[in-house]
Amino acid sequence: MAKVEKQFNLINKSGAPRPAAGIYLLGVIGSAFYLVSVADGFGSVVLALLKALVWPAFLINRVFELLRI
Repeated sequence: MAKVEKQFNLINKSGAPRPAAGIYLLGVIGSAFYLVSVADGFGSVVLALLKALVWPAFLINRVFELLRI
């Protein structure tokens, strides 16, 4: 179990964030701007922000499907 926790740790031993964390953050911010701009109410904005947090996981899943990994 410790290996899995280390693998998904976004901070390395020196305390600096890993590059993948920055890429993920840019993806979340970009998707949040887009999804909020097309939302039409408060509930839609909340849902858009939640979607922005998880869409990169679906994107990577689709890439893996296309690569047959």
